[in-house]
Amino acid sequence: MYRDNTKVIKIGNKLIGGGNPVLIQSMTNTKTEDVKGTVEQIHRLEKAGCEIIRCTVPTMEAAKALAEIKKQISIPLVADIHFDYKMAIAAMENGADKIRINPGNIGGTDRVKAVVDVAKERNIPIRVGVNSGSLEKNIIEKYGKVTAEGIVESALDKVKIIEDLGYDNLVISIKSSDVLMCVKAHELLVKETNYPLHVGITESGTLWSGNIKSSVGLGMILGQGIGDTIRVSLTGDPVEEVKTAKLILRTLGLRKGGIEVVSCPTCGRTQIDLISLASKVEEMAADYPLDIKLAVMGCVVNGPGEAKEADLGIAGGIGEGLLIKHGEIVKKVPEEKLLDTLREELENWN
Repeated sequence: MYRDNTKVIKIGNKLIGGGNPVLIQSMTNTKTEDVKGTVEQIHRLEKAGCEIIRCTVPTMEAAKALAEIKKQISIPLVADIHFDYKMAIAAMENGADKIRINPGNIGGTDRVKAVVDVAKERNIPIRVGVNSGSLEKNIIEKYGKVTAEGIVESALDKVKIIEDLGYDNLVISIKSSDVLMCVKAHELLVKETNYPLHVGITESGTLWSGNIKSSVGLGMILGQGIGDTIRVSLTGDPVEEVKTAKLILRTLGLRKGGIEVVSCPTCGRTQIDLISLASKVEEMAADYPLDIKLAVMGCVVNGPGEAKEADLGIAGGIGEGLLIKHGEIVKKVPEEKLLDTLREELENWN
């Protein structure tokens, strides 16, 4: 397993790499300068299961806001820096637990050294991020186009710049919106380095397309034992990123806990509003920290049989439904009371 052999890095109060659990990361889409709004969003993300949060730091005001934000949250905070090395230094001085930079974007070696010196002094990890959309001209010319090999070469070049400055408290991130290119790049990179990897499919799209692309890409990468932290990048509420990330990890057997909701596809036998019911059940189940399987079935013909493998389930009939526990039918209730009956079971589950 690649992730068992990656270097252990400490980010705030969390450890990644070396076989530690794959952690879920997201990024705020508030103005970082807006401390109240940013903290409120981070609290929602924490509640959803986010374990590391990244905030953009485009201004000195944003860098200073990190100090206030840090006081009010309990998960590690990563500062995202694009071009100004002074922002990276200010972010670290204001309590960032990690910084994300592309050394190629912040100027000459003297500027990179100034950032590395502060990181070294405070033992703050640096995430070296390389995106397929910003590959250097000479690398694109070398390979003829943007390729997985070029992405890896660019990332390792950036890592070497920091290593040559005597620092190796590093995490690497290589991203592309091309899923198969992204997968190939990770397969190549793990053979060249043992730094922990932050994995994601960048610019993956809206809630619908982004979830599909991220699930396919992250499934292929994580399934090979590659990746120490993940982010599902979506155009939308970042809480949705966290929900998807949790489900990806659970589906791959990399995460336990939380209710797994299974529901049958609708067919002509369905006698209740199963689509609406399944959505409501999934939303309700997210509030309970139980490690159980919950089935939502559309008919009483196959429902009880299909729900046998679940700990708890409901199966619909004509205006009514069955409550099923461990494969056994325990009661019949009117359709409008199914959800409340299920909620009561979850409240008293032990």
